[in-house]
Amino acid sequence: MAKDVKIEQLWIPDSLDSPDAADFLAAVEVGRKVRMQTWGSDDLAYGPLEKLLEFEDPYERQLILVAKVDGEIVGTVDIALPMTDHLDLAEFTLDILPEFQRQGVGRRLLEAAEHLARAEGRTMILVDTNHPGASLHEFEKALLVPGSGLGFVPLESREVEFAQKTGYTLQHIEQFSSCSLPLDSKLVADLQAEADEANNGRYRLHHWTDRCPDRWLEAVAVLENQAGADVDPALDVPVEQDMVFDGGILREAEDVAIAQGRRTVVTAVEHIASGSLVGLTTITVLAHRTDVVFQDDTLVLQEHRGNKLGLLIKVANMERLTEQFPDARVIYTWNAPENRYLLTVNQQLGFRTAGVTGIWQKELPKLQSRNS
Repeated sequence: MAKDVKIEQLWIPDSLDSPDAADFLAAVEVGRKVRMQTWGSDDLAYGPLEKLLEFEDPYERQLILVAKVDGEIVGTVDIALPMTDHLDLAEFTLDILPEFQRQGVGRRLLEAAEHLARAEGRTMILVDTNHPGASLHEFEKALLVPGSGLGFVPLESREVEFAQKTGYTLQHIEQFSSCSLPLDSKLVADLQAEADEANNGRYRLHHWTDRCPDRWLEAVAVLENQAGADVDPALDVPVEQDMVFDGGILREAEDVAIAQGRRTVVTAVEHIASGSLVGLTTITVLAHRTDVVFQDDTLVLQEHRGNKLGLLIKVANMERLTEQFPDARVIYTWNAPENRYLLTVNQQLGFRTAGVTGIWQKELPKLQSRNS
């Protein structure tokens, strides 16, 4: 047990140059070291400026609690509180320096975060555990399968033991994959030919970066809403999307991304006969690190599946990305294990499994009001 652990809320500085930014920089460095330990690289770690920009997100309020031992930050828990929907939800990201793990620091931080969340009226808590591919083979004999029945995490890993001991239940798994960029030109040509043969000239591609053209704005909103309704409820993640998109909401989301310095590369596909958009895919490029990029949603309406449109738009979008951001060397994505179609498309593109993320859930008892 670590001695004299002090838990406090992190002060968020106005800029990285301000004299009171030292703790913030130290907290970000804890996150980087933990990701180095987990994944063997800091590709998935926030840089200080990127993290600072997160606090300007109008859709999500962010707080950070830190654990200090002898005045040094040895652990952090990021607390994300959605502000527009899921107002009962809080999402935690818990990071403990390797040399302070298994010493009670994580438990102290988690208890403090739960207490804060409950004071904010949040009763549904989500946390994640991350498991690199190598560890999945190491623990092959003891597996924990989530409530969804698909995928697994290694039962005997430190993170899984901790989540279970602190009262969390494994809800679902996300498969985490990476792909080197740029794509091989012969592979691109072969995949484009395969997709073109399947869709037989019935579809047309459209591209944009950062801002959707006015002519497609409402069509994209309709597509987002329809695609959300297409999901099989039995396979959905525990927190369902209940925000209804419209053009105004999409423009606001674009403004937020641009304010945070993020770039968004989009390819959409139009069904020529009806003139409607039936699919799109998005890649996000961070403001201060263009070598590591992230595949976001890929949507294809149910009635247009089976025409290799997912393959068509993803190949085209990755090619567009390389043209615009030639420094991009790797793209990461997360997929539900039940999404066999997209996992197959990703495999064709050269994505390889890097590991899995377990999503854990805990319901806190509601605070009793003094009058009850």
